[in-house]
Amino acid sequence: MPKQKTHSGLKKRIKITATGKVKRSHAYTGHFATNKTSKQNRNLHKSAIMDSRDVKRINSVISNMR
Repeated sequence: MPKQKTHSGLKKRIKITATGKVKRSHAYTGHFATNKTSKQNRNLHKSAIMDSRDVKRINSVISNMR
């Protein structure tokens, strides 16, 4: 049986850290930035670590990236 391919859309959106955690970007950064406070915009542009429950859910998709 052939190997499962990495999901190309997900490959562009997440990075695997050296310790095996999954880095992601925040949502709500595309537009309407003027409606948000400067503090909120600043914090949304920082990267975040994906929750372990979400990592379990998409583990089969990202298994080829590790």
